[in-house]
Amino acid sequence: MSTRLLDKYKNEVVKGLIEKFGYKNIMEVPKLEKVVINMGVGEAKDNSKLLDSAVSELEAITGQKPVVTKSKKSVANFKIREGMPIGTKVTLRGDKMYYFVDKLFNISLPRVRDFKGVNKNSFDGRGNYALGIKEQLIFPEIEFDKVDKTRGMDIIFVTTAKSDEEARELLNLMGMPFAK
Repeated sequence: MSTRLLDKYKNEVVKGLIEKFGYKNIMEVPKLEKVVINMGVGEAKDNSKLLDSAVSELEAITGQKPVVTKSKKSVANFKIREGMPIGTKVTLRGDKMYYFVDKLFNISLPRVRDFKGVNKNSFDGRGNYALGIKEQLIFPEIEFDKVDKTRGMDIIFVTTAKSDEEARELLNLMGMPFAK
């Protein structure tokens, strides 16, 4: 099962990147390696039911079972001890990744109120892009009535690009709605 975005990558994006950067070898062309979605649930230290609902929401959004993340060290100010469950994350690769990214660019992000595009400067210097979302309600799989609390999430796009410029062009050609 091939996805629409993967076909677009193979047929249009690769050609566009070769034209702009003049790659000699097809293997030099940057590609999307994985997408990591992370949802921090700090309140889970008091109420473990919140973590369960975050896990089920993330599973509905991505179609893959999330991993529960635990705190690495104790922080007295936050009343957190080492090893306490404080979040959940999913790493998407392959068809599931392309399907999720296609849905994010074309369905979910345009549903954000007053959406003017995503920040084009959120690159890390190594060709990876981080995107923060304030609420999970923009995804069509989430039913508004069943949500106990709005939660944000971080979505990190990991690419094989060597520079931010290459990664920006890759994501732009794939259809990421960057702010003008």
